[in-house]
Order: sequence, then structure tokens, then C-alpha cells
Amino acid sequence: MSADTPQARPDPDELLARIQHQRADETGSSRPGEHGAPTRGRLKIFFGMAPGVGKTYAMLAAAQRMAATGVDVVAGIIETHGRSETEQLLLGLDLIPRRRVDYRGADGAAASVEIEEFDVAAAIARHPDILLIDELAHTNAPGSSTIKRWQDVQECLNAGINVYSTLNVQHIESLNDVVAQITGVRVRETIPDWVLDDADEIELVDTPPEVLHERLKSGRVYQADNASRAVDPADGFFRTGNLTALRELALRRTAAWVDSQLRLYKADRGIRDTWPAADRILVAVSPSPMSPMLVRAAKRMAAALYADLLAVYVESPRTARLAAADRERLLQTLRLAEGLGASTATLSASNAAKELIAFARARNVSRIVVGKTGQSRLREAIFGNFVNNLIRESGDIDINVIRGDDPPAAGLRVEASERHSVVSNRPGAVLNAAWWGRVGAALLLVVAVSLVGHFAFRSLDLANVAMIFLAAVVVTAMWLGRAPAIAAALAGVGAFDFFFVPPHLTFAVSDVQYLLTFAVMLTVGMLIAHLTTHLREMADASRERERRTAAMYALSRELAAAEDLQQAAIVSARHLHDTLMCDAVICMPDQADASKLSIVSASGPAEWFDERERGIARWALDHAQPSGLGTLKLPAAAGRHLPIAGSRGRIGVISLRPRHDSAGNTTPDA
Repeated sequence: MSADTPQARPDPDELLARIQHQRADETGSSRPGEHGAPTRGRLKIFFGMAPGVGKTYAMLAAAQRMAATGVDVVAGIIETHGRSETEQLLLGLDLIPRRRVDYRGADGAAASVEIEEFDVAAAIARHPDILLIDELAHTNAPGSSTIKRWQDVQECLNAGINVYSTLNVQHIESLNDVVAQITGVRVRETIPDWVLDDADEIELVDTPPEVLHERLKSGRVYQADNASRAVDPADGFFRTGNLTALRELALRRTAAWVDSQLRLYKADRGIRDTWPAADRILVAVSPSPMSPMLVRAAKRMAAALYADLLAVYVESPRTARLAAADRERLLQTLRLAEGLGASTATLSASNAAKELIAFARARNVSRIVVGKTGQSRLREAIFGNFVNNLIRESGDIDINVIRGDDPPAAGLRVEASERHSVVSNRPGAVLNAAWWGRVGAALLLVVAVSLVGHFAFRSLDLANVAMIFLAAVVVTAMWLGRAPAIAAALAGVGAFDFFFVPPHLTFAVSDVQYLLTFAVMLTVGMLIAHLTTHLREMADASRERERRTAAMYALSRELAAAEDLQQAAIVSARHLHDTLMCDAVICMPDQADASKLSIVSASGPAEWFDERERGIARWALDHAQPSGLGTLKLPAAAGRHLPIAGSRGRIGVISLRPRHDSAGNTTPDA
């Protein structure tokens, strides 16, 4: 079978999204509200790490090659910066006359300055096969029909014109903060990420920092005085460390674009097989105490293979409502994965193994790392084994089952299951009193049904009596869970034999055919227990998802209507208070004095948020780490303080204090 042969039916959602994207291209609309020519042009971006790497030169060289084959190539606007080599490559190409704009400064008092800009109307009227537009992130002069040059490019593309353009990595909006942190220079001219993502072709123009330094020193990038200042090791933008970091950013951004193109190609053709074009490792995490060890082991594996790492937790109906300790352990594991540079995701599905494999195929994951489970053979037979299910579903994805870093502390044993993990210092002590209580209730129900049936329904046919026991299994599964229902099925078969099958009040049978009846009754009881419990768990999970969705919708709607940061904080605090059922306070640095915190409370004056709590919240803000109750930092606090991070840095702190009932117990949701 060839690589292009469809391996499976395409995902309907992916197919619909792709069709809508293609229709947008055919109608000349890349964003809602834009309408143009029937055929949209193609965009090719010459991408580099910094000015002077040769993007414009590479674009003009490619244009000359196309023109030599008879393609109509026109230069819309080219910034040569006085470089003779670049100017020579313009020879023989038609030029679009530039549009002149008179600019008088912000206050209008300065002398008029004539600025030359790209003429979009003239370019569309000329309508060449390929249009060259340099410096995609350029800001147009005031008074222009568009603010940014990339918007001019979009108009040309919508008119059906193919465009060649140039871009440096520091002009990408999502990398603006990263570039500023590396170089100490805040770039003001940026483009949205989707402009680069929507490009039909990207050509990386890569130049080693040493070669760029030689160009700078020879005056081929800037004038001599500017060049020496640019490579100044003290504060120059072009010093070797800066260029090396920018080069890595450009390479990674190009690789991400190539990866997205590969995914689109596979989605178009319904290809579900993993193509090992690049290593990508996924580690499956859970609330188990072994998960942090597993994440660290997967990180070492990813580092050795120079692979990307993803950490994923799959929430099934049975694990939708974790205990507070398990939920906190899971969150700490995901935070650890993020701290190690992994991308994290939380999925929701009834079949964890299938959902994990589907996610891995969508991300072109080549290897999945999972931990060994400590399930007994009996538990595997009843509930199944996640690792075995994952291996059966994996196909061409490698599955690595590992132990992790180190075993638990001496004297402790870890038993892992899909529902929860329990650490015990007594062998076999993994079932708590509540579990035994539910099993006991199920057995009492079977005893009650047996006694009532024995004295009131002895005249009934045995098939009808068996239905009564199966009904007891259904009731047990609905109210008590899977394990008690299985116990009820086993006990029900025994009680049916003891009370109703002759000879009565013994476990002997007068006819061996009753053994088949017992086997069928036990099998049907087990299936009913599993299906009924599964249905209940799915209903509970559905209600929980509906509650979360409704809460998120209400929050997003009110945040969208908020007029300022203060009102947004009030809305957020109120929703945290109502959703988590806890006392919520949001702290933000005071606008007049950043050393002080302004407080927003959801439930009136917060007496518990005293100077001590305020100091702990300040520590969380300054160190960008959670602190207070339930954390390793200042755990004696009354509440938990979580820093809020935004695109421009730390914004404030969310402080939450669990409520307590009259008996002093913490509320579950808190």
C-alpha cells in the first residue's frame, strides 16, 4: 500500500474544517468579512533570524529565475537599503510606482515629510503573476488605507495575485516577549501569527552569526558607524548570543509550520498512520504517586532523542470526580511536566486507551511512555488493563512501559488503578471501609431478595426468579457502583442455587443443566453490572461537563462585557466563589504604588485575608509560585495563593480559602 493511500475514514470535524478553509481560499476570504476574487493568490515568505541574512536577496534571486521562464514578475516595493548587490537583482523587473504620502508628525507642527509607500491599487490593477512586497511587518504611514503592510498583502492575495514577501522572526507577535527578553529590544512592528501560519510556502534563509558579522563589518548591511554599534558585545542587537538564540527561534518556528503542513496533508488524505518524520514522545500521566517519576524518565528519553515531549491525562467517566488529594497530585504532575518543557493536555473519553491513541496520531507521536500498573490478575480480569488496551490499539506507535525513577520509600507499596492510587504500609490494604460498606450493602440486598423470594415467590418459574436477582444487580450497580454489583451477581447466583434450585437449601444440583443456567446468569449479571455502572458514570461525567461548560460560558460572557481590569477581577472573583464554593480574593498591584496590593473579594469584606495572608500572596506574586494551604511554600496559611500570568508578565494573585461546615470539615469542591 502506498503512503498516500487512505488508511481510515477522515475525522468528520477535521474534514469539515478543511473544506471551510478551502472554500475561504476559493472565495478570496481568509477571514470573515473579506470578499475578493474567485481565486486566492499564494503567499511565499522568505523567513530569517535578523536583518542582513539575505532575505530580500534570496527573494529577488528567486524572482529572476521565475522571470527567466516567462512568468510575469513585478516588484511592488523593495527596500534595498543602498545595497548594490540587491539593487542589481532588480534589473529587468517591472516596478510599481510608489505612492507618496505627506506626513507632518503627531502634533502637526513639524515640517511636512514625504514618505513613499506601497501602492495597493496600482498593484491590483497591474495584476502580475508574482508580486514582490518586501518587509511584511512594515507599518504604513498615517493616512494610508491600511495600518500594516501585511494587510496590503492580504488585499493582493484576495485579488488573486501570488505574493513573495520577507519577514524576520522578531516580528512574530507571539515571540515578541521572548525576543525582548533575549535581546533587550522591544520590537514594535509585529504581525499576527496566523499570517505566517497561512503562508503557502516558507523558505528559511539561514546564515551563521559569523557570516552576518562579516557582512556588518564590511558595510553590506548598515553604514560603517551603525554596523560597529550593532555588533558591540556590550549592548549590540547583533552580538553572537542574540543571533544564536534568534536563529534557534527561526528554525523552530519554521519546523512548526512544516509540521502543521504535514498534518494537513495527512488529514486531507485520511492517513492515520504515524509518519516518523520527527520524534515526538507522549507520556501518559495519572494521579498515581509514580507519575512524577514517569514524567522525569520520559524527559530524559526525549532529551536523548532530541524529541518534543507531551504530557497527557485522560479523564474517563470513572475518574471524573477524583479525591482532593489525587486531584492535587495530578495538577502537580502536570505542572512538573510544564516546568520540564513539555506541552500538557487533558482529554475526556469513556475509553482512555483509544482516546490517547487518537490524540497521539493527530499529533504524529512516534512513542508513548506509560508506567507499570500494580493491578492484580483478578482486577485485570474484571476491569481490564490500560497498558494492554493501549498496546492493542497502538498500531505503528511504539509503547514504552517503564518503572520510573525510583521505587517508593521502603515499607510502602503502590497499587494503581484507573480510579485512584492508594499508598499503604500494610500488604493488601487497598480497600477502605467505605468500599467494604458498599459491598456489604449489596450482599444484604441479595439476602433480602432471597428471603422474600423464598417465602413469597416459591411458586414462580425459575426463569422469573432469576430475573428478580438480575434486577437486584441493576439496582446495586445504579446506587452502589461496579464492584458491589459484581459481588451482588456472584452472591445472587449462589442464593439462587441455595434457595430455589432443587434440592433446596443446599448447593447441590439435581440436574447438570442448571450449571449452564448458573453460568449464563452470572455472565448476564456481570454484563448488567458493567453496562449499568458505565451508563451512570457517563451520565455523571456529562453533568459535570455541562456544569463546567455553563460556568465557563457565563464567565467568558461577563469578562467580555467588563470595561476595565478592576471589573474583570470582580467578575472572576464572584465566579470562583460560586463555582468552587470557597472564599475567593483577587489581588493586583496598586496602580499608584506597585508595592501595595489592591484587593477584590467576592463575598464582601474578607476578614480572613489579614496582613499575614496579604504577605503570603505578595510572595506568590513576586516568586511566580503557588503558596499557602496545600503547597510546599508557607503551608500554614489559611488560603492558597496562585499567581496569575498574562502575556505581559504577572498580573496578580488568586487567593482561595476552603469553606468549612459546622463539623469543621472542608467542603469537597474547595
